[in-house]
Amino acid sequence: MSDLTRLIESVQRGNRQAAAELLPLVYDELRKLAAAKMANEAPGHTLNATALVHEAYLRLVGDQNFEGRGHFFAAASEAMRRILVDSARRRRRIKRGGGLNRVELESQILAGSEGDERLIALDEALDRFAAVEPQKAELLKLHKFGGLSLDETAKALEIAPSTADRWWAYARAWLRVEISGEKSE
Repeated sequence: MSDLTRLIESVQRGNRQAAAELLPLVYDELRKLAAAKMANEAPGHTLNATALVHEAYLRLVGDQNFEGRGHFFAAASEAMRRILVDSARRRRRIKRGGGLNRVELESQILAGSEGDERLIALDEALDRFAAVEPQKAELLKLHKFGGLSLDETAKALEIAPSTADRWWAYARAWLRVEISGEKSE
């Protein structure tokens, strides 16, 4: 059992000292995950990678049970995805300006609403995909949102790399059809 796994287990048992030791060990990897996720966000987003890492870490250190390093980072990736989707939904609400476009003082319109719509559409499609193909959806989350390579994803899911390649191709095709609405008869 690795030090990271032991620390994760200690945190789950309520050890505050372990929580303090865990963050420095996982921070760099969480920061890379967050930076990858923020790269897909529109400019002017109110969250930055650091805030995303901290928010995800706070959600993770609660009462979740992790089965090791891979599971921890998969949960972190999912937490970051949920935070970004929730943020996009909040920005889209009528009370927050809904369909209005934000205009800077220099009258330059920020490119934000289209990115929010795509993120929400992707999240909804991913939920539908998980309902029919849970394993392939998990592969997609780990690879696309978790920042793992296909080989790392195959190891985390305990499947062959060739299976991961096939599942990845299937998942991309399924999402492309689902989001674009182009269904062949």
